[in-house]
Amino acid sequence: MQIAFLGTGLMGAPMVRNLAAAGHDLHIWNRSLDKAQALSGFATVYETPIEAVDGADIVITMLSNGPVTEHMLREQGVMAAAPSDAIFINMGSVEPDCDRHLSALAVSQAKHYLDAPVSGGVHGAEEATLTILVGGDKAVMDVVEPVLTVMGTPHYLGPAGSGQVAKLANQMIVAITIGAVAESFKLAESAGCDPALLRTALRGGFADSKILELHGKRMVDRDFEPGGRSSIQLKDLHNVLALAAESNLDLPMTVQAKNAFTDLVEQHNGGDLDHSAYYLWLERKAKI
Repeated sequence: MQIAFLGTGLMGAPMVRNLAAAGHDLHIWNRSLDKAQALSGFATVYETPIEAVDGADIVITMLSNGPVTEHMLREQGVMAAAPSDAIFINMGSVEPDCDRHLSALAVSQAKHYLDAPVSGGVHGAEEATLTILVGGDKAVMDVVEPVLTVMGTPHYLGPAGSGQVAKLANQMIVAITIGAVAESFKLAESAGCDPALLRTALRGGFADSKILELHGKRMVDRDFEPGGRSSIQLKDLHNVLALAAESNLDLPMTVQAKNAFTDLVEQHNGGDLDHSAYYLWLERKAKI
């Protein structure tokens, strides 16, 4: 199957590798061309996204945000350039309304569209263990399910935009739990308890989680190279609160997490650090 993949950054690159290893014909584009060229051993690289989607059965987008995704597919004419009946799958994290609008655009052009954001970070992309949250036409999801399973485990959530709503729910839990783990480690450290020993002791109890396992280890090891950037976490929290405002929902813990990540990103140069750098943010605040 011919797949165009637009956006081969931290997440996109390992996803492309897994799709190529499964035997798919990959046609790729990335804004920074050198990142795409690094994959040229098993994918055809194009200088423009319009060239990449020519003849594609499936077009996967993995771009930084909603405005970028919509501008490329609508204003730049990338969706129009793809063949009739092409299936677009947006695997980036955007506002639910963005994907609802793009789904309607696809229908108007005799094409198909799914929102399918992912959870699992770079590690999940590399190991093909991503959780894939799918919204759109179930029949279309059934068609592309064999492709999605190459990258992880797809879950159908409902009509267009539902995958993005599920992703926002995921990001709320991730952000709040990262904050809880980081603050518990800092509390332990300040009282003379080794955070590494605390993490081991808590594993298997009620406080255990993937966040404690993976991001807790990052905090202990002081490894803040991005698997999921703090700037992206902050973008998702803004989208969560915008969606909540539509229903007059008050989400106080999410507001606190958003404020913390805002300070980390805007006042402590943390935008390009992993979101586990919440731990580092606590240290920098303490020094101030």
